[in-house]
Amino acid sequence: MEISAQMFTAAKRRGKRRKAAFPGAVAVRYDRRAARLVISLSSRLDISFSPKLAQGLEAAKPADLTDAQISPSGLGVHFPKLDADLDIPALLEGFLGSRRWMAAQNGRAGGKSPSQAKSVAARANGQRGGRPKRRCQ
Repeated sequence: MEISAQMFTAAKRRGKRRKAAFPGAVAVRYDRRAARLVISLSSRLDISFSPKLAQGLEAAKPADLTDAQISPSGLGVHFPKLDADLDIPALLEGFLGSRRWMAAQNGRAGGKSPSQAKSVAARANGQRGGRPKRRCQ
């Protein structure tokens, strides 16, 4: 796909608006003692979270998180050893991954939550003999 001058100008305008709307990252580090990733923003606010909660960083080892690079715009953080990226505006909006990935994480958590309805259903299934045995083929 060829990019026209008009498309390039529009993209630059969108980038400028986005950069004006969100503070950029000025430093990023992994705190081994707390096992948390810490991103310092130009607004003097620090964002801290467990890498296990972020898409692409779930299985990261501490050594994988030490050489993170801040994008030239300051709106992204790249982890070369993992080939993973974090978007600062999305982090500030509470998203640690893509919408699809976040929905899967929320669904996984929701499936584990106890509720009256789940307890009743489990008891009813247990009275019927529980989960059927697996047939080996």
